[in-house]
Amino acid sequence: MASETASAPAPQPGPDPGAGGPTSLQELRRLESSLRGLTEAEAEARLGEAGENVLPEARTASWARRFARGLRDPFTSVLLCLGLVSATVTAWGTACVILSLVVVSCVLRATGEHRADRSMAALRDLVATTATVVRRPEADRPPREREIPAAELVPGDVIRLAPGDLVPADVRLLRAGGLTVHQGPLTGESAPVAKSAPDVPGAFGGGPFAQPHLCFQGSSVASGSGTALVLHTGARTRFARAHGTPAARGVSAFDRSVHGISWVLIRFMLLTPPLVLMASAALRGRGLQTLPFAVAVAVGLTPEMLPVIVTTCLARGASLLARSHGVIVKRLPALHDLGAVDVLCLDKTGTLTQDRPVVERALDGDGKDAPEVLHWAAVSAWWTLQLADLPAPDALDEAILDAADGAWEDCEGVAALPFDPVRRRATAVVRGGLGMHVLVVKGAAEDVLERCALEPAERERLLARAAREAGDGLRVLAVATAERPARTRPYTAADERDLAFRGFVTFRDALAPTAARALKDLAACGVSVRILTGDHPGTAVRVCRDLGLHPGRVRTAGAPDDAAATVVARCTPEDKARIVTDLRAAGHTVGFLGDGVNDVPALHAADVGVAPRDAVDVARESADVVLAYKDLTAIDHAVAAGRHASGNIASYLRVTLSSNLGNVVAMLAAGLLLPFLPMLPAQVLAQNLCFDAAQLAFAYDRPAASALARPTVLRPRDFLRFITGFGLLNAVADLATFGVLAFALHGPDALDDDAVFHSAWFTENLLTQGLVMLLLRSGRRVAEGRTPGPLGRAAAALAAVGFLLPLSPLGSLLGLTALPLAYYLMLAAVLALYALALWAVKARYERRSGARR
Repeated sequence: MASETASAPAPQPGPDPGAGGPTSLQELRRLESSLRGLTEAEAEARLGEAGENVLPEARTASWARRFARGLRDPFTSVLLCLGLVSATVTAWGTACVILSLVVVSCVLRATGEHRADRSMAALRDLVATTATVVRRPEADRPPREREIPAAELVPGDVIRLAPGDLVPADVRLLRAGGLTVHQGPLTGESAPVAKSAPDVPGAFGGGPFAQPHLCFQGSSVASGSGTALVLHTGARTRFARAHGTPAARGVSAFDRSVHGISWVLIRFMLLTPPLVLMASAALRGRGLQTLPFAVAVAVGLTPEMLPVIVTTCLARGASLLARSHGVIVKRLPALHDLGAVDVLCLDKTGTLTQDRPVVERALDGDGKDAPEVLHWAAVSAWWTLQLADLPAPDALDEAILDAADGAWEDCEGVAALPFDPVRRRATAVVRGGLGMHVLVVKGAAEDVLERCALEPAERERLLARAAREAGDGLRVLAVATAERPARTRPYTAADERDLAFRGFVTFRDALAPTAARALKDLAACGVSVRILTGDHPGTAVRVCRDLGLHPGRVRTAGAPDDAAATVVARCTPEDKARIVTDLRAAGHTVGFLGDGVNDVPALHAADVGVAPRDAVDVARESADVVLAYKDLTAIDHAVAAGRHASGNIASYLRVTLSSNLGNVVAMLAAGLLLPFLPMLPAQVLAQNLCFDAAQLAFAYDRPAASALARPTVLRPRDFLRFITGFGLLNAVADLATFGVLAFALHGPDALDDDAVFHSAWFTENLLTQGLVMLLLRSGRRVAEGRTPGPLGRAAAALAAVGFLLPLSPLGSLLGLTALPLAYYLMLAAVLALYALALWAVKARYERRSGARR
C-alpha cells in the first residue's frame, strides 16, 4: 500500500477557498481523502511533497549585511569620497578621522538593529502548536484520533475542532455543531462568526471569510465543535500569503528629512573645493598648492558626526525604551518616525477595547431599567453551561454572569438547549412552581421575538427598540420565558414557542483601562487618532464616546473622503492601507498600530508600523516597533522617546551646520583677502576634531518640554533658512575677529606674525562654537537649569581646549603659539557682542516661528 501511495498523483491545489462552491464530497475526491482520514503512509508521502505546515521563515539580514547597508547612506558615501580624496592628497590625518567616523556609525547602527532582531526572535511562536487529526494506521484499519504537531498536517487530513482550538490550516467544514469562530486577527471583527457545514454552499457573497463552511489559519474556535477537511497548508494558506506580502512602504519620514538635508550639504561640499581652487589661482596664483586647504574647507562644512550622532541618539532611545517600557525598536530610524508622527491609525478591537463585552443595561420593552431581565439571562447562561452536552460559554454569557453576581442560585436546572448559530438562541429549563418547568430563552432579538406571543405591531415596536440600541453601538440579546407542565421527555427547539417577552440585555465592549488617558496624552502632544475598524460604525462611535474621544466624521470604507474621517468602519485590509497611503500623500507622518493579518498591508504602508507582542507572527514581523503589551500608554512613551532623539538630532544639525557654514564663508573670504592661508589644514582638522568630540554630548542632552510637545520633523527648507541666517551671523563674528587681528598685527605695535593670527582665530572659533552649542540647543535657554548638563560640560571643555592648546607642546606642532593678554581681551569683546547678537536673532526667530525650539 505504501508503494501505491508513493506513486499516486499528488492532490491538485484546486481553487482558492472562497473562489468556488464544490460540495464536500467533491473536495474529498479532489484531495483523494475520505471521512475516515488519510493513512499514515499517505500523510507521510504528502508531507514530503507539500512540505511542513509552517509559515515561510522571514529572512533576517546578518550583521555584516547590515553594516554594508549602512555604507549606502548618501551622506556616509560622501564622507567616504572625502576620505579617499584626503588620502589622495596625502592628508592622512583627515582620511583616518573620516573613515573612523564612518566605521563607528555603521557599527552602531548594525549592532542596534541586530540586537532588536534577537529580541524579536525570543517573541516568535507558532500559530498553532498541535492539532487533533483523524488518521488510519493502514487502509483496512479503523480511523483513530490523535494529537500531532500542526506542522505535520497535510492537504486531505481530517481534523477535529473544539472550543479554544486554533485553526491550524485553511479548512472546509464537514460537520459542525454550534460552531463559532473568532476570526478577528484576519478580518478585524470583534464578535465570533457562526460557521456551519452545508453540503452544497450557497451563492458566494461578502468574500471568503463570510462563507460559513470555510475556516482559515489564524482564527480560533470560540464555541461548538466541528470536523474539517484540510484544504491548504504552509505557504498556500491565506495567513502565509499575507505573511509573504512584500513591503510596500515608501521612503519614510526619517529618510525624506535626513536625505533632503544631506543632499543640500552635498551640493555645497562638491562646489566648495573647485571654488577655493579657482579663486586662489585667479587672485593669488597658488593653484594646486591650496588643494589640501580646499579639501579641509569641504570637510569643515561637513557634519562628519551626523551618522554617529543620529545612530547614537536613536540607539540610546531604543535601548531606554526596551529597558523601561518593553518596547522593541526593530528599525532604528523608526524611532525618529515615531517622534514625527502626527496621525496614529489603529483598530478598535483589542486596542481601545479588551476584546470582551460587558453588560451595559438590562431593560424592558419600554427602555426602562429591569433587573429581573438580567436575572433571567443569568439563569439561562448558568444552566446552559452546566447542563449542555458540549458546554461552551461564549463571551456574552461570561459578561452576564459577571454582572449578575450569583443571581441564578435560587433556581434549579433541569435541561438545556445550547446556543445554535442557526437558531441563534439558547434555552435553559429550570423548576418553577409546583409541577411546572420554566423555559428561559435568550438570543438574537429577531429570533426570540419571533417565538413570543405578541401582536404584530408590538413585535415591530420591540424590534425597532432593539435596532435603536444596536444603532447606538450596543449588542442586544432578547430574553423571554414560558411555563410548561413538568415532564421527563427531552425538550427540543419546538418547545420554544408562545414565549412571554421579558426584555433586552445590552452589551458594550470593555474599554482598555489606560486607553482614555493615553488618547488624551496623544492629543496633548499633537497626535490625532484615526480609528480604522472592521466593525459596525455605531459600535466604533460608541467606543469613542465612552473614551471621551470626539468621533468627528464617521464613514464606512469606500465612501468619499475616507482619509478625512476620524472613524472609518467596515474596513478591509486594502481599505486600511489605502487610507494610510492617502494620509501620507497629504503630508502627514502616519503611524499604524495593528495586531492581525488584516492589518499587515497598513503596517507596510505607514511611516512606522507598530504591533503588540501578542500579535500574530506576520504582524509582528511586518512592524517596525513591537510593544510588550497592547497598551496605548506604551505608544505615548515611544512617541516621547522618538521626539527626544529627534530633538537632539535637530539641535546637532542646527548648531553644526550654522557654525560650519559661518566658518567656511569666513575661510573663503579670508583666503581671498589675506596674503597667507587663514588657517593651516592641520589646524582646520584639529579644530573640527575638537568640535566633533564635543558634539557627542548632543546624544545625551535632555530637550525642553516645549520641544517634545509637538511632532518633530526635520524639514530641509526650514534648516536651510535657519543655517543660512545664523551661519552668516557666525561669519560676521569671524570677520570681525579678522578685523581686530589685522589691526593688531599690522597696527602701531604690529607683530606681523601669521602664527598669532592662526592661534587667535583657532581660539575664537572654538569659543564661538561652544556659545552656539549652548544658545541654539532645542527649546532651552542658557539660564535654564542649575546644572550644566552634558552640553554645558562639553562647551566648557571646548573653551578650555581653545585657551590651552596654543600654549601646549601639541599646539606648537600644529603651528599655534601663545597669545598676548591684549588679544584675549579683544576676543572677549568680540564674543560678547556675538553672544548678544545671537540671542537677539534667536529671540526674533522664535517669535516668527510661533514656538520655542
